[in-house]
Formats: sequence, C-alpha cells, structure tokens
Amino acid sequence: MGASTLPRKISLLQATAINMTEMVGIGPFVVLGIVAETMKGPAFLYAWLAGAFLAFIDAMVCSELGAAFPLAGGSYNFLKEGYGPKWGRLMSFLFVWQTMIQAPLVIASAAIGFAKYFGYIVCISGAQARMVSGGVVVLIVLLLYRKIEAIGKISVLLWVCVLGTIVWIIGSGMAHGNFMQPVMHVNDGLTVDTGFAALLGLASIKTVYSYLGYYNVCHLGGEIMNPQKNIPKSMFISIAGIAVLYLLMNISVASVLPYARLIKSDFVVSEFVQTLQGGNAANIVTVLILIVAFASIFSATLGYTRVPYAAAKDGSFFKIFARLHPVKDFPHISLIALGAMAFIFSITFTNIKDVVHAILAMRILTQFVAQAAGLVLLHKGKRKTLPWRMPLYPLPVIADIIMWIALFCYTGWVMIDWAIAFIITGAIIFFIKARMNKEWPFRDDMHNEIENIGVRGGDL
Repeated sequence: MGASTLPRKISLLQATAINMTEMVGIGPFVVLGIVAETMKGPAFLYAWLAGAFLAFIDAMVCSELGAAFPLAGGSYNFLKEGYGPKWGRLMSFLFVWQTMIQAPLVIASAAIGFAKYFGYIVCISGAQARMVSGGVVVLIVLLLYRKIEAIGKISVLLWVCVLGTIVWIIGSGMAHGNFMQPVMHVNDGLTVDTGFAALLGLASIKTVYSYLGYYNVCHLGGEIMNPQKNIPKSMFISIAGIAVLYLLMNISVASVLPYARLIKSDFVVSEFVQTLQGGNAANIVTVLILIVAFASIFSATLGYTRVPYAAAKDGSFFKIFARLHPVKDFPHISLIALGAMAFIFSITFTNIKDVVHAILAMRILTQFVAQAAGLVLLHKGKRKTLPWRMPLYPLPVIADIIMWIALFCYTGWVMIDWAIAFIITGAIIFFIKARMNKEWPFRDDMHNEIENIGVRGGDL
C-alpha cells in the first residue's frame, strides 16, 4: 500500500493535553529524591527552575521550526530544511537513526518507573517488575491502534488525571501548614561557585528529563489544526503550566518529609501522602501516579511513531514505515516497531537513572543542538517568511546551544562515548546507503530529484 496524508484533527486543547501528559509522566515522581540528593540540600528547587528555563528557551527554537514546517516527524523535517538538500539528508537521517533507539528508551523509562511505583501497592520481585513494565508497553500499543480523533479525546481524559493528581499533592502540602518552609530555606548553606554549578548541571539532567515532551506537538505537526498558531501556543502553555506545578509539588513534598527521608525513599510521593493522610490515601495517590505514568507513555509513543513514518514517506527510511493503516489512518508499522523495541528495553533495564542519562546523551547533539544550529542557517535566507519569530534573536538560540552542550558534558564520559559512537555508526550507514542508492554525495542532486519524482517512500 502507498502512503497517504495524515488528517489534521488535533485541536489546541488536545495538543496541549498530549504535551503535558508526556511531560509529567513518571519523571517528577521518581527523580524528585534524586534531584534533592544531588543538590545536597534545599537548593534543589533551583534545578527545577533551570530545567524549566532550558525548556522555555528551546521551545522558542521548536516554535519557529514547528510553525514553519508543520509536518509529521518534527525534528526530522527541521533538520532536513535547516541544513538544505545536501547536508540535510545526513542530519535528518542521524535524527531518525537515534530515534529508533532513543524513543523506545523514553517509553521504557516511563514503564520502568511505572513498575517501580507499582511495587508500593504490591510487593513484587525484580522479574515481576519487568513483567509489569513490559505489559504496560503492550497495552499502550493496543490503545494507540486506533484513529487519531479517538486518541485526542483519550489524551484529554488522561490530562485531567495528571492535573488532578498533582493538585492533590500540592493541596495536601498546603493544608499541612508548613508550605513555605522549603522556599524560606532554599539558600541555606548555598555558595554560588563552580561546585554549585557542577551539582546544578548533574541535577538538571533529571529535571530536564521531566520536562521533555514540550515539543511532542511538533512530531504530530501534520495532524495539528491551525499549526502556525497552535504549535507554539501549546508548547508555551505546557511549559508554563508544568513548571508551576512541578515547583509547587516539590515545595509541598519538602514541606512535609524531612530531607533525610526525601532522598532515600523509593516512593517519595506515596510516603508523603501516607504521612499526612494514612495508608489508604497513599494507595489511592499511587494508583493515580500509575495513571499519570501510563498517560505519559501513551503520549510519547504517539508522537514518536510519526518520526520514522515521516522519514519513510520522504524516501529516507524503509518504505514499509510510510504505510498508514488502511482503515484507521495512522502509521501502524512504525507503532509496532517502536513498541517492540520499547518492550525489549523495558524488560532489560532496571536502573532508571542510567536510562535518563542515556536518553539525553543520545539526543542532545543530533536533535537539540543540531536543530538550533539549523535554525541559524535557515534564518540567513528565510527570516522574514517564518510564520512565528522568537524575540531577541539570536540570543535565545545561542543560549540554547550553550546550555545543551553543557548538559551533554554532565551526562558522563560513558554516555558521551556511546552517543558519539552511535552518531559515527549512523553516519557510516548513511554513506553506505547513499553509495548503494547512488545518492548525495555520490551523485549530484539533479539526478536524485529526477529519480525521486513520483517515488517518494521508496527503498532505503
């Protein structure tokens, strides 16, 4: 079957819901204690502010690109357009290459976190935890095997669960009567020096992970209604809303649990509610956290399936990934492939901290830094034609690149080595493919375009 066009059926409300459900997920619940431990004191709130700031700056880059190229695949299209018809092929290929590993890792990390909190309600062994995380991935794939209109409605329902859970946590802390104590003591023992900067960098890896997903709407660009306005709006609304909720939630938990208990607990939020309202309430909030985690996996999987689909439709990936379901109009081959990889990762890995570092190391250079640099190249000739333009250009882009590179360095040498090795491997495969198919740089663009007319979605 050939490829067809995705329908634009996702509204601003649904796009914002999809973004926010992926952003929250299990992240803030499993890394809250890790962030506090890394910062070695009450200054851990600064790490959450740093994560929000980076997300906001990067959203400016994504907004310009997303509004200009509202197509399925998001960053794939941004890199292809930013770097032009030659180098754009390499950069977009590298993005898809890392997505086939990084996207399942993101999905698996949320599934692993789900299994971790599930252990608060039911005592399970390591093998049973793997079964739980793998089962969650399978269920997500089954739920996504339907039309996009139904998915948009499901996303709004899950979004309500996300907001309700966090509001409960915040409200419980406020009712306790000691809510502002963490804020009042945030600077206790704080010395702003290189040591603080190092700790902030390490802690920000975890908080940035918790904000990831603000750009998910860009992956669904081909299905967003009025994309020039709704893509930027949905990102900024999502980041602003989640940043406020994260800060209030952290303050709420820290106002109740002593620091020593905060950094050692595997179920920080569950123990927080248990302290205030007892075991039954703790079980209920744990169930809600599991729903939030499930919602995040749902949203992330939905967005990532559009990346290999877009590349295949463009003739840059295996043609089978360009297929849409004959009845339900969604990229079902892409969903099955990424779901299978996520299932394998979810039953293989158990240390979520290492998975988080791997996720960021894998994507910082080939996605965030690369597309920011690509936007600079795009501005040289098309600045005035872009439908959405960031204020104070190019300062936000420069800040974006510097912060991402700094964060990349803090992921650790092991992750850096793996990330660079993966990029080099992807580049080698790209040039082998280009050689076999007689594409750039082994044949000029004119010949390629003549051969590609009418056969988009062809073989790799």
